[in-house]
Amino acid sequence: MKLPILNPDGLWFPPVESASPDGLLAVGGNLESPRLLAAYRLGIFPWYNPGQPILWWSPDPRMVLYPDEFHRSRSLLKTLRRGHLTVGFDQDFAGVLDGCAGPRRHPSGGEVAGTWITADMRAAYLRLHAEGHAHSVECRHEGKLVGGLYGVAIGGAFFGESMFSLVPDASKAALSALCAQLHAWSFHLIDCQMSTPHLIRLGAREIPRHSFLDQLGSALTHPGRPGRWPVQPVAT
Repeated sequence: MKLPILNPDGLWFPPVESASPDGLLAVGGNLESPRLLAAYRLGIFPWYNPGQPILWWSPDPRMVLYPDEFHRSRSLLKTLRRGHLTVGFDQDFAGVLDGCAGPRRHPSGGEVAGTWITADMRAAYLRLHAEGHAHSVECRHEGKLVGGLYGVAIGGAFFGESMFSLVPDASKAALSALCAQLHAWSFHLIDCQMSTPHLIRLGAREIPRHSFLDQLGSALTHPGRPGRWPVQPVAT
């Protein structure tokens, strides 16, 4: 399959229906804020590894988490009741980015490679954060950042990008707080992009791409919450 090559100076994307079976849609373009925001509004996101050109994706089916369907397991509820983890918004966006990009601990021991967050990707999302479009959720233990997540909010949709956890349940506590807050703000959905067993356990589910796009169109009519989110999350 020959992929469309995007003009760095334009905002055009091919129709998402033209994506490959695995969701790969186009290559090239840039990571400037107008391009990224246009992509998210169309149900498209960038995802590529160091050394690759920018790759754009729109998978079918799409993994979605509705804020009121987040599953809090008994163990997570026990952790939340203990109160040793505190959660906040937009207090250390760069720290969360770096946590998500850092090496991960493998269950069998040792570290595995970091994520797809390249230097250019990091700079792009820092710009989106400065412009009030990208947000972080930080989880701390005794004041130290131990987990969190980040994503982009447009209208009533939150496009989740990545999460990390240095202690048990830290990223789950961050996502729990985000879901509670987005539900209170009447957000429609959280885009989780692609399916993983971890997301399924947390309540996310796959829906057809056409259904996702219909729901996204409705979510984009929501006034949203642009700008920094200085509030403490609602109780989870």
